[in-house]
Amino acid sequence: MNILFPGRHHILTRFQYDYLSRIISEGLKGEKDVNGEPLGLEDKVDSIIFAVTSSDHSNTRRNPVPFYQRAMALQEFSSTLGVPSYIYDIDAVSHMPDFAHYTLERIKHRSDGKFNLTPENTLVLCSTPVLEMYEQLGFKVLPAELADRKTESFKAKLPWEIVESIAASEGDWRANPLFRNEVHPASQRLWETYNIGDKVRLLFSDRMIGDDGDLTETRDNNSYVRAMDEIAGIKYERAAPFIRPGRIGDIGCAVGSWIRLASLDERFRESDLFGVEISRPLYEICEQRKTNGDFKNPYAFFSRKNAVDGLVFEPNSMNTIHTSSLTHEIWSYAGPKALRDFIRNRYIENLHGGVWVNQDVVGPANGDEIVYMHLNAADGVNDNVFVEFSEREPLAAHLMGLSTRARFLRFSRDFRRDEGYKLSYSIETVDGKEYVRLKLRDACEFMSKKDYTDNWESEMHEVFCSLTYSDWCNALREVGFKILPGSGTYKNQWIEDNRYKGKVELYRMDKGVLSAMANPEGHMLIVGEK
Repeated sequence: MNILFPGRHHILTRFQYDYLSRIISEGLKGEKDVNGEPLGLEDKVDSIIFAVTSSDHSNTRRNPVPFYQRAMALQEFSSTLGVPSYIYDIDAVSHMPDFAHYTLERIKHRSDGKFNLTPENTLVLCSTPVLEMYEQLGFKVLPAELADRKTESFKAKLPWEIVESIAASEGDWRANPLFRNEVHPASQRLWETYNIGDKVRLLFSDRMIGDDGDLTETRDNNSYVRAMDEIAGIKYERAAPFIRPGRIGDIGCAVGSWIRLASLDERFRESDLFGVEISRPLYEICEQRKTNGDFKNPYAFFSRKNAVDGLVFEPNSMNTIHTSSLTHEIWSYAGPKALRDFIRNRYIENLHGGVWVNQDVVGPANGDEIVYMHLNAADGVNDNVFVEFSEREPLAAHLMGLSTRARFLRFSRDFRRDEGYKLSYSIETVDGKEYVRLKLRDACEFMSKKDYTDNWESEMHEVFCSLTYSDWCNALREVGFKILPGSGTYKNQWIEDNRYKGKVELYRMDKGVLSAMANPEGHMLIVGEK
């Protein structure tokens, strides 16, 4: 008779060893199942088959230990049991009611047909609710630690309880009484040799969890959340192919929309998800959404931290870090050095093989090139361009009423004025048509901001075109990142069709003749691998 022992097997216990040793040496006669009923078998145990579930996941709270280390401990654990033992990896799949059937088929495939496990030739050893799936297939289940199924009481500590105890213990985790007294020597040696307890403490650390208080007021942010969710869908779709499972962080997570999509992605249901946001109102929305159950993955955590000042994750701890529409703000408000430090810190936080996925605006490659920009002067008014307003709403209404040409004139005065920048341009007439002559970089700054009328004053501080894509590649490589294929620049076709067409056109002058030019690609996705 085979014994199938499914589980994650992050830690092995003395109780498990003694239990297996007893039924192997004494046989199955007189043994009872999880319901306290006699098995009615007199067979001997021929082999132990360890099905290691979630074998393709590691470096998370749910799965701190990688499969190869779990297999190492199992091999030593079973070496003195007196019967052959076999270890098979069972990858994580989406929640399915027939996961037990999947496990059996996986073992059959992995063993090249050696083990076709059926209720006639196999008993299942399991003390968790997983046992119900095997019962539905007709298997009899040995209870192991389970003392009473109805009251959910146990004869010994479950392995995961010991893992949690180690994570919560103070001082030297090796001195934890549960670790010393209840963990099998095979797991003890593995955990001590590879300092797994230190890793578990890191993964279970609450540094990223709720270090600011609860919500103190109730408000209706439904419309804002929906808008952010819609935008996040596009951003997540672009980033998704590059995301590595494990510990996944989104810096500048706003209302958690990107994290929400990651929590819905079945590839990452075993991953830990971390959102970092500096704005208290946005952070509070994230926490409220978590309370509301918006995140399918329960291992989604949020923290209110400033990522510009230093590390927000432990060094060498992250599999994926994502940022979107953030890095241009760092350059704009904190300067080039702060951005270089930000890039370096993301490198420090990633594991080897981890990635930083950054989505943002980007400057044109030939930003100093002089171009001619034709602007629509008939799509609005051209009077009182520079009138001042003390409140945002009337300013936005005024800007919306201006023609594209008039809005450029206002932009030329307002852009980075407080920072001392003076946009240089001239108005020229070529073949009876008026053009603005200026650097391509400045033209792109205007084009990318001309429709942000609701937040005009704040947008006038931000620089979208400070770095070219080549500059970005160099900056990431300087700290050690490798740029992955699939990185690059792109256009937002909706913006091209709805904000540029019929409003603004770019031309080059060559030997006194103007020729139309394509708008530069103003967005990028760049992925750096450590």
